[in-house]
Amino acid sequence: MSARRRVFETAESTTSPGCRVNGRRSPRTAGLAAVALAATAIAAWTAHTTVLTGLDSTLFHAVNTLPDDLFRPLWLLQLSGVLGAPALVAIVALLLGRYRLASGLVLLIPAKLILERDVLKALVHRPRPAVTMSDPVLRDVPTAGLSFPSGHAVILFGTATLLAPYLSRAARTAVFVFASLAATARVYLGAHAPLDVIGGAAAGVLLGATLTLVVGVSEHRTASSGAHRLGFPSRTIHVSRFPRPTRSSSHPRSTKR
Repeated sequence: MSARRRVFETAESTTSPGCRVNGRRSPRTAGLAAVALAATAIAAWTAHTTVLTGLDSTLFHAVNTLPDDLFRPLWLLQLSGVLGAPALVAIVALLLGRYRLASGLVLLIPAKLILERDVLKALVHRPRPAVTMSDPVLRDVPTAGLSFPSGHAVILFGTATLLAPYLSRAARTAVFVFASLAATARVYLGAHAPLDVIGGAAAGVLLGATLTLVVGVSEHRTASSGAHRLGFPSRTIHVSRFPRPTRSSSHPRSTKR
């Protein structure tokens, strides 16, 4: 009888506890969504009242009055929070075989519009800094309309939260630092107050965590060097060789005398 070889596929854990993989949900992502919901509600209540108006104004002017030389890089940086940005990231996810991630990124766009326009802005009627702040520096931003929450912050932190289960720890840190800088750029430009950005960030994490629970986290079956370079952990395949089976016979071998 020839030797038998059995191949087993095992995967490195690419998800944090709380994510849904193949129908399983992890408590950590559900807990993150609950915390983000509470933070969004607190930020909305604070923006609706005058509890932190003084602190909000102080932080706004500290960022808004930074040197004008920062305008071009920060203006370009904040473009990563436009409404179509998740669709571009979804294309990259599709090319890397992360179909659940791509689905979550696409769903983030309508979810953001519903939460921002139909819920938060319907509850919190807060004008933009051009109206609420004294002597704001406005750099190519709208002056009319409602300010809470920052839609750019919702997109940035929603995208970062959706990406998080697929990234290494260093890459996750880099993505959230980038999101924070891009969202802060909206304060520098004069489009939002700090509290608008904080509320938008909390709402973005809420949407990202909720969509992660809904669509789950995909596992890629083949290792990809490109994905590894981007910080995506990849699956590994292990081949296990079983020892050659010994021959057995129901009839004892006869010996010559």
